Amino acid sequence: MEVHRAGVRGQVPRHLPAGGFGAPCGAGIRGQPDRRHSVPGSGRFLADPASAERLERAAIALRAGGFATEILDDAAAARARINELVPEGASVLTGASETLRLSGIDEDINTGGRYDAIRPRVLAIDRATGADEIRRLVAGPDFVVNSVAAVTETGSLVLASGSGSQLPANAGGAANAVWIVGAQKVVPDLSTALRRVDEYALPLENARAQAAYGMPSAVNRLLILNAETRPGCGTVLLLREAIGY
Repeated sequence: MEVHRAGVRGQVPRHLPAGGFGAPCGAGIRGQPDRRHSVPGSGRFLADPASAERLERAAIALRAGGFATEILDDAAAARARINELVPEGASVLTGASETLRLSGIDEDINTGGRYDAIRPRVLAIDRATGADEIRRLVAGPDFVVNSVAAVTETGSLVLASGSGSQLPANAGGAANAVWIVGAQKVVPDLSTALRRVDEYALPLENARAQAAYGMPSAVNRLLILNAETRPGCGTVLLLREAIGY
Protein backbone atom coordinates (compact mmCIF):
# COMPACT_ATOMS: atom_id res chain seq x y z
CA MET A 1 0.00 0.00 0.00
CA GLU A 2 1.34 3.44 -0.91
CA VAL A 3 0.25 6.45 1.10
CA HIS A 4 0.64 9.92 -0.44
CA ARG A 5 1.19 12.87 1.84
CA ALA A 6 1.70 16.55 1.17
CA GLY A 7 5.25 17.78 1.71
CA VAL A 8 7.32 20.92 1.27
CA ARG A 9 6.55 22.74 -1.94
CA GLY A 10 9.29 23.35 -4.46
CA GLN A 11 12.07 21.30 -5.97
CA VAL A 12 13.65 18.45 -4.03
CA PRO A 13 16.81 16.44 -4.77
CA ARG A 14 16.40 14.01 -7.63
CA HIS A 15 17.29 10.94 -5.58
CA LEU A 16 15.56 11.18 -2.22
CA PRO A 17 15.55 8.02 -0.18
CA ALA A 18 12.95 5.33 -0.34
CA GLY A 19 13.79 4.29 3.19
CA GLY A 20 15.79 5.67 6.05
CA PHE A 21 16.13 9.17 4.56
CA GLY A 22 19.72 8.35 3.65
CA ALA A 23 22.29 10.08 1.50
CA PRO A 24 22.16 9.82 -2.28
CA CYS A 25 24.89 7.75 -3.90
CA GLY A 26 28.16 9.60 -3.60
CA ALA A 27 26.88 12.23 -1.16
CA GLY A 28 27.47 12.62 2.53
CA ILE A 29 30.22 13.44 4.98
CA ARG A 30 33.49 11.64 4.45
CA GLY A 31 34.76 9.33 7.14
CA GLN A 32 32.88 7.31 9.72
CA PRO A 33 30.52 9.57 11.69
CA ASP A 34 28.78 8.65 14.91
CA ARG A 35 25.96 6.27 14.05
CA ARG A 36 23.74 7.70 16.78
CA HIS A 37 21.76 10.89 16.30
CA SER A 38 19.66 13.05 18.58
CA VAL A 39 16.92 15.52 17.76
CA PRO A 40 16.02 18.17 20.34
CA GLY A 41 12.44 17.75 21.48
CA SER A 42 12.02 14.19 20.22
CA GLY A 43 11.41 11.29 22.58
CA ARG A 44 14.49 9.26 23.39
CA PHE A 45 12.69 6.10 22.25
CA LEU A 46 12.83 7.38 18.66
CA ALA A 47 16.64 7.14 18.76
CA ASP A 48 17.44 4.42 21.29
CA PRO A 49 18.02 0.81 20.18
CA ALA A 50 15.18 -1.58 20.90
CA SER A 51 15.67 -4.22 23.56
CA ALA A 52 16.26 -7.85 22.67
CA GLU A 53 12.66 -8.59 23.65
CA ARG A 54 11.27 -5.93 21.33
CA LEU A 55 13.49 -7.04 18.44
CA GLU A 56 12.24 -10.58 18.87
CA ARG A 57 8.63 -9.39 19.02
CA ALA A 58 9.08 -7.48 15.75
CA ALA A 59 10.78 -10.48 14.14
CA ILE A 60 7.94 -12.81 15.11
CA ALA A 61 5.35 -10.42 13.69
CA LEU A 62 7.31 -9.92 10.46
CA ARG A 63 7.66 -13.68 9.96
CA ALA A 64 3.93 -14.11 10.56
CA GLY A 65 3.39 -11.65 7.71
CA GLY A 66 5.57 -13.62 5.32
CA PHE A 67 8.84 -11.70 5.63
CA ALA A 68 11.97 -13.83 6.07
CA THR A 69 13.49 -12.17 9.13
CA GLU A 70 16.86 -12.53 10.80
CA ILE A 71 18.31 -10.80 13.86
CA LEU A 72 22.00 -9.99 13.42
CA ASP A 73 24.53 -8.44 15.78
CA ASP A 74 25.65 -5.47 13.71
CA ALA A 75 26.18 -3.85 10.32
CA ALA A 76 29.25 -5.96 9.62
CA ALA A 77 27.13 -9.09 9.94
CA ALA A 78 24.52 -7.60 7.61
CA ARG A 79 27.22 -6.73 5.08
CA ALA A 80 28.41 -10.33 5.06
CA ARG A 81 24.84 -11.65 4.88
CA ILE A 82 24.06 -9.53 1.81
CA ASN A 83 26.97 -11.24 0.07
CA GLU A 84 25.28 -14.57 0.77
CA LEU A 85 21.72 -13.53 -0.09
CA VAL A 86 22.38 -11.71 -3.38
CA PRO A 87 23.95 -13.90 -6.08
CA GLU A 88 26.82 -12.64 -8.18
CA GLY A 89 25.67 -11.02 -11.43
CA ALA A 90 22.21 -10.08 -10.15
CA SER A 91 20.85 -6.65 -11.04
CA VAL A 92 20.65 -4.70 -7.78
CA LEU A 93 19.10 -1.34 -6.94
CA THR A 94 20.26 0.23 -3.69
CA GLY A 95 18.15 2.73 -1.80
CA ALA A 96 19.71 6.10 -0.99
CA SER A 97 20.22 5.08 2.61
CA GLU A 98 22.57 6.19 5.39
CA THR A 99 22.40 2.64 6.75
CA LEU A 100 23.79 1.27 3.49
CA ARG A 101 26.41 4.01 3.25
CA LEU A 102 27.68 3.68 6.83
CA SER A 103 27.73 -0.14 6.70
CA GLY A 104 29.72 -0.26 3.44
CA ILE A 105 26.92 -2.18 1.69
CA ASP A 106 26.32 0.66 -0.78
CA GLU A 107 29.98 0.64 -1.78
CA ASP A 108 30.08 -3.16 -2.05
CA ILE A 109 27.12 -3.24 -4.44
CA ASN A 110 27.70 -0.14 -6.52
CA THR A 111 31.47 -0.20 -6.93
CA GLY A 112 32.53 -3.76 -6.09
CA GLY A 113 31.99 -5.24 -9.56
CA ARG A 114 30.18 -8.32 -8.24
CA TYR A 115 26.70 -7.19 -9.33
CA ASP A 116 24.91 -5.46 -12.18
CA ALA A 117 24.50 -2.28 -10.13
CA ILE A 118 21.53 -0.18 -11.22
CA ARG A 119 22.34 3.10 -9.48
CA PRO A 120 25.58 3.84 -11.38
CA ARG A 121 23.77 3.09 -14.65
CA VAL A 122 20.97 5.48 -13.72
CA LEU A 123 23.40 8.26 -12.79
CA ALA A 124 25.09 7.91 -16.20
CA ILE A 125 21.84 8.47 -18.14
CA ASP A 126 20.86 11.94 -19.35
CA ARG A 127 17.74 12.69 -17.37
CA ALA A 128 16.38 15.01 -20.04
CA THR A 129 16.30 12.29 -22.69
CA GLY A 130 16.41 9.06 -20.69
CA ALA A 131 13.61 9.43 -18.13
CA ASP A 132 11.70 6.40 -19.45
CA GLU A 133 14.83 4.23 -19.39
CA ILE A 134 15.54 5.29 -15.81
CA ARG A 135 11.98 4.52 -14.78
CA ARG A 136 12.20 1.01 -16.24
CA LEU A 137 15.61 0.31 -14.72
CA VAL A 138 14.62 1.21 -11.15
CA ALA A 139 11.18 -0.42 -11.24
CA GLY A 140 12.08 -4.09 -11.68
CA PRO A 141 15.59 -5.22 -10.70
CA ASP A 142 16.43 -8.71 -9.52
CA PHE A 143 17.07 -7.29 -6.03
CA VAL A 144 16.42 -4.07 -4.18
CA VAL A 145 18.59 -3.55 -1.09
CA ASN A 146 17.44 -0.76 1.18
CA SER A 147 16.61 0.33 4.70
CA VAL A 148 13.36 1.65 6.14
CA ALA A 149 12.27 4.61 8.24
CA ALA A 150 10.63 2.34 10.81
CA VAL A 151 9.56 -1.22 11.52
CA THR A 152 6.71 -1.92 13.92
CA GLU A 153 6.44 -4.60 16.57
CA THR A 154 3.18 -5.54 14.83
CA GLY A 155 5.06 -6.47 11.64
CA SER A 156 4.89 -3.48 9.27
CA LEU A 157 7.69 -1.76 7.36
CA VAL A 158 7.47 1.97 6.66
CA LEU A 159 9.49 3.61 3.88
CA ALA A 160 9.53 7.34 3.10
CA SER A 161 10.51 9.17 -0.07
CA GLY A 162 10.57 12.59 -1.62
CA SER A 163 10.24 11.64 -5.29
CA GLY A 164 8.85 8.11 -4.98
CA SER A 165 11.13 6.86 -7.76
CA GLN A 166 12.54 4.00 -5.68
CA LEU A 167 9.28 2.87 -4.13
CA PRO A 168 8.01 0.60 -6.95
CA ALA A 169 10.94 -1.80 -6.52
CA ASN A 170 10.34 -1.93 -2.76
CA ALA A 171 6.60 -2.42 -3.23
CA GLY A 172 7.05 -5.61 -5.24
CA GLY A 173 8.57 -4.55 -8.55
CA ALA A 174 11.89 -6.13 -7.65
CA ALA A 175 12.00 -9.92 -7.76
CA ASN A 176 13.56 -9.88 -4.29
CA ALA A 177 14.01 -7.31 -1.54
CA VAL A 178 16.36 -7.08 1.42
CA TRP A 179 15.89 -4.39 4.08
CA ILE A 180 18.60 -3.71 6.69
CA VAL A 181 17.15 -2.13 9.83
CA GLY A 182 18.98 -0.59 12.78
CA ALA A 183 17.63 -1.41 16.24
CA GLN A 184 16.55 2.20 16.88
CA LYS A 185 14.00 1.96 14.04
CA VAL A 186 11.83 -0.59 15.86
CA VAL A 187 8.70 1.10 17.23
CA PRO A 188 5.54 -0.26 18.90
CA ASP A 189 2.97 0.48 16.21
CA LEU A 190 2.14 2.27 12.98
CA SER A 191 1.17 5.58 14.57
CA THR A 192 4.57 5.71 16.30
CA ALA A 193 6.27 4.79 13.03
CA LEU A 194 4.66 7.77 11.29
CA ARG A 195 5.66 9.97 14.20
CA ARG A 196 9.23 8.71 13.84
CA VAL A 197 9.25 9.67 10.15
CA ASP A 198 8.04 13.21 10.83
CA GLU A 199 9.75 14.01 14.12
CA TYR A 200 13.02 12.12 13.89
CA ALA A 201 14.05 11.00 10.40
CA LEU A 202 12.82 13.98 8.40
CA PRO A 203 14.62 16.67 10.45
CA LEU A 204 17.91 14.78 10.13
CA GLU A 205 17.46 14.24 6.41
CA ASN A 206 16.36 17.83 5.95
CA ALA A 207 19.56 19.09 7.58
CA ARG A 208 21.63 16.80 5.38
CA ALA A 209 19.79 17.87 2.22
CA GLN A 210 20.19 21.55 3.06
CA ALA A 211 23.94 21.07 3.53
CA ALA A 212 24.34 18.92 0.41
CA TYR A 213 21.95 20.65 -2.02
CA GLY A 214 20.92 23.94 -0.44
CA MET A 215 17.27 22.87 -0.46
CA PRO A 216 14.91 21.08 1.94
CA SER A 217 13.82 17.48 1.97
CA ALA A 218 10.18 16.37 2.14
CA VAL A 219 8.00 13.36 2.83
CA ASN A 220 5.96 13.29 -0.39
CA ARG A 221 5.45 9.52 -0.53
CA LEU A 222 5.05 6.83 2.11
CA LEU A 223 5.05 3.10 1.50
CA ILE A 224 3.71 0.76 4.19
CA LEU A 225 4.36 -2.96 3.80
CA ASN A 226 2.13 -5.06 6.05
CA ALA A 227 2.90 -8.50 4.60
CA GLU A 228 4.94 -10.31 1.96
CA THR A 229 2.65 -12.25 -0.37
CA ARG A 230 5.53 -14.00 -2.17
CA PRO A 231 7.21 -16.29 0.37
CA GLY A 232 10.97 -15.95 0.41
CA CYS A 233 11.06 -12.78 -1.70
CA GLY A 234 11.27 -10.23 1.10
CA THR A 235 13.99 -10.43 3.77
CA VAL A 236 14.40 -8.18 6.81
CA LEU A 237 17.75 -8.06 8.59
CA LEU A 238 17.15 -6.61 12.06
CA LEU A 239 20.32 -5.39 13.76
CA ARG A 240 21.04 -5.28 17.46
CA GLU A 241 22.89 -1.98 16.97
CA ALA A 242 21.69 1.46 15.92
CA ILE A 243 22.79 2.68 12.51
CA GLY A 244 21.48 5.31 10.13
CA TYR A 245 18.31 7.23 10.85
